[in-house]
Amino acid sequence: MSTIRTAVFPVAGRGTRFLPATKASPKEMLPIVDKPLIQYAVEEAIAAGATKLVFVTGSSKRAIEDHFDVDFELESTLEGGKKFAVLQMIRDIVPAGVNCVYIRQGLPLGLGHAVLCARPAVGDEPFFVHLADDLIHSEVPCLEQMRLHFESHGCSVLGVESVPPDQTDSYGIVAVEETAPGVQRVTRIVEKPKPEAAPSNLAVVGRYVLTPAIFDELERTERGAGGEIQLTDGIAALLKREPVHVLPFEGTRYDCGSKIGYLRATVEYALRHPELGENFRAYLQSVWER
Repeated sequence: MSTIRTAVFPVAGRGTRFLPATKASPKEMLPIVDKPLIQYAVEEAIAAGATKLVFVTGSSKRAIEDHFDVDFELESTLEGGKKFAVLQMIRDIVPAGVNCVYIRQGLPLGLGHAVLCARPAVGDEPFFVHLADDLIHSEVPCLEQMRLHFESHGCSVLGVESVPPDQTDSYGIVAVEETAPGVQRVTRIVEKPKPEAAPSNLAVVGRYVLTPAIFDELERTERGAGGEIQLTDGIAALLKREPVHVLPFEGTRYDCGSKIGYLRATVEYALRHPELGENFRAYLQSVWER
């Protein structure tokens, strides 16, 4: 069985829900305390064994490339100021042995098209897809949980969680059958169904392990919801060819594509921060008592 070495990050979206903050800066560069969302995503992928990071970008996304590039001037300034701890932190953003690849998604044709754009860099191997909007806090990184499931069962895996029934039209929704204890196979997947048409309330969130067979299906996938090539439609076609499992991951998901989810993540990550947590908790308590 192939080892998962590649993680794909579709980062071409414009982040219109966060305008004007995202007018000139990618939404993936929005900070959660002291790190941008995309860095949390990269750290999770590296923790799961990824050594090739494929960013599918669009216009106005240069800041992502700059963030993961070497900044000799900054490093020289930090070294001259003897700020060695900060210098090491900057150098460790992309560890040795990890490579970054940038592919431009020329047209905004959706998530399925973004994944398809990564085909030349991925090759004929299984790979991760990570949506940075979905920040997941867990003891074992979510992608690592999914990698372990993939290595046990050898098929594509979708990260899922239950959502309120009135929110199904914001997600890809799956119907599943249990084929063994703790093993759930997808029988149907639908993109953003109305609650009355949803096959369940089990939603796919921004984590995937996909076999390379998905590329052939995406090549044949026509534009669907929103006039875009939907990854969900490609997975629906893949179901006819090979099994696809779901994994209800352990952890807390923050929907940082929404303002309230982003604020929740900022507050809760600040409370967990080793340097800021105690003071920030005291501050929140003082606000509550006003």
